[in-house]
Amino acid sequence: MATQLKQKLTLYGLTMIAVGSCIGAGIFATPNGVVQQVPHHGWALLAWALGGVIALTGALTFAELGGMFPKAGGVYVYLKEAYGDMAGFLYGWIMLLVINAGALAALSFIFADYMKFFIPGMTDAGKIALAIGTLTFLTGMNAIGVNISQVFANIFTGLKLLALAGIILAGFYFYNPETVQLNLSVTHNPPENLLSAMLAALVGVLFSVGGWHHASYVAGEAINPQRTVPRAMILAAGIVTLTYVLANLAYMIFLPLPELQQSSAVAGDALSKITPAGGKLAAIIISVSIFGTIGVYTMTAPRIYFAMAKDGLFFKQLAHVHPRFRTPVTAMMAQVVWASVVLLFWGSFQKIITYVTFMDIAFMTMAGFSVLLFRKTRKEVARPYKTWGHPLVPLVFVGISGAFVINTLIDKPEQAWAGLILLGLGVLAFFYFKKNRN
Repeated sequence: MATQLKQKLTLYGLTMIAVGSCIGAGIFATPNGVVQQVPHHGWALLAWALGGVIALTGALTFAELGGMFPKAGGVYVYLKEAYGDMAGFLYGWIMLLVINAGALAALSFIFADYMKFFIPGMTDAGKIALAIGTLTFLTGMNAIGVNISQVFANIFTGLKLLALAGIILAGFYFYNPETVQLNLSVTHNPPENLLSAMLAALVGVLFSVGGWHHASYVAGEAINPQRTVPRAMILAAGIVTLTYVLANLAYMIFLPLPELQQSSAVAGDALSKITPAGGKLAAIIISVSIFGTIGVYTMTAPRIYFAMAKDGLFFKQLAHVHPRFRTPVTAMMAQVVWASVVLLFWGSFQKIITYVTFMDIAFMTMAGFSVLLFRKTRKEVARPYKTWGHPLVPLVFVGISGAFVINTLIDKPEQAWAGLILLGLGVLAFFYFKKNRN
């Protein structure tokens, strides 16, 4: 039985996978929530820029880890090497049960919602069925081979970037400095409880920005992973940060602040200001964007479950590699089944993204701190890439991310505790799998 993955992914392909993982529903579905938390153009843009700082400092930090451990599984491998088998296992457990399954549920939920624009009269049951069908179809496509996945990511990520570039250029063409208030002076109508408001706004921002580290999950299928994986993560974080800040500025140019706060379809409402077909055009752009991101997510995260199973820390069936396509098909199918369960259970985009982002950033904070630990405990390990600005850059990433996690636990306890309960069950599951392995 085949147990090895094919190494076919190039730097361009990895970068497009990472960018495609970030640009999905978030940039079209969360801007209104951000300005609800910080009702001011300048502060809202600063929240998006802060998300970009987290992404960039995270990518610079994780680039060192990607060079040190160029294996399939990415963050799972980093955590396992830094904190032991349990930490790695719990990340994979939460990736399957919360983070990636939740992200897929949220993305497919929004995708099916936009499809109602093209399928009049679609019921809620029909929307759920379409969402699950989309997940299943794209999982099957990715199971055929990593080359197919790379081509898919290249095409759909390119289309997303072109579409967002069109929105940004249109915004700058109609720019009027009197309509956009960018003054960040604390004397100029700052939001109440500014720090708490900014951290709350980061729920939507980090959900939208997150995904650049997906390049690390497929390191085992990358050509020269010690060099390509770090570069792909850094390039993706930079591209996404610039795109998101400019896209939000374009939304603000088209939509007055009260209108932006109430808009659940900001791209459509913005484009409707310049053309009657704006709503339909936006629906096409968003559908293409989300479809592409679902395709990337159904490809990348199963490599974590595959790596865990190979380590004897998960169901051994998840280590199965298709003898012809050389992809982890069983792990991919397990993910789509659980994502469908999450979709049916929560059924609310905002609840899903809070549930997902809280646990994701908690583990990313731990992984970021591991760079500081490895500088002390693994001095002898080769580092093809060293984090620029060490130790300041990792500390910025860990500090901001940690503050976000604490604030979410206080501000959104329902979704946070749901994730923590599953984490507790993961501890019991770890001892079960460890006992069976021994």
